[in-house]
Amino acid sequence: MTISRIIALTLGWEDLPRSASVHGASRTDRVREPVPALLLEHDEGWLLLDTGFNTALLRDPALRRRFYPSPNYQPELPGAGEPLEEALATHGIDIGDITRVALSHLHVDHAGGLKHFAGRVPVHLQRAELSYGMSNHPEPERYSMARVDYDDPRIDWRLADGDIEIVPGVTALLTAGHTPGHQSFVVDLAKGGGYVFACDAADLTENITHERAIGSFKGVTAEETIAPIRRLKQIGARRGYPVIPGHDPIAWPTLTAELAARFP
Repeated sequence: MTISRIIALTLGWEDLPRSASVHGASRTDRVREPVPALLLEHDEGWLLLDTGFNTALLRDPALRRRFYPSPNYQPELPGAGEPLEEALATHGIDIGDITRVALSHLHVDHAGGLKHFAGRVPVHLQRAELSYGMSNHPEPERYSMARVDYDDPRIDWRLADGDIEIVPGVTALLTAGHTPGHQSFVVDLAKGGGYVFACDAADLTENITHERAIGSFKGVTAEETIAPIRRLKQIGARRGYPVIPGHDPIAWPTLTAELAARFP
């Protein structure tokens, strides 16, 4: 069986220069981007795609200064509690109902909620991503990875070396560029149709429609980040699925409303 229901969650926001998402864009043009996550219902329960921020790193002043040192990047939490737990509660879902987690990559706005799942459920990631994130030098932290988020021996890693089916109806696609092991997701719905979730292989709609290189990348050139975007577009066109950008402030709330109406 494929996926029977999708719920879009917004776990925070990020105020940052558009150039962080679009290579060559103005550094003074700012955008407030949502921090997304997705809940996918399958035969065994719920699969969560991405987990948002680690609230401790934002609420503790000393940790915030360490892990968010740039004044050009301003993360925001939606409330006083744990964003993931609060977002789930609005849909009548308990965090214990989640049976699997998959991360697009290890940046702080995607991997920070892993603390809820260590020792509890399998966590899917690309091997190249974990290898980079665990490398014994300061570069990953300088590139917005907080090792405290994911360096936990209790995490039940399920590591992939390329494209792989996570559960029936959900395929992870290796779309390296934004990070060394970034992955995007294709979701097939039980009643037909589906979506291609680019995640940070394409933050904004213009990355997709105009095939504009992303603004943040590692181990590749800016131009090389366009190839994964084209691949996602080709898959979407072949299947008739829309390609959803990872942080678009217009596309994400539109999708959230669309999914809420489709899966009440």
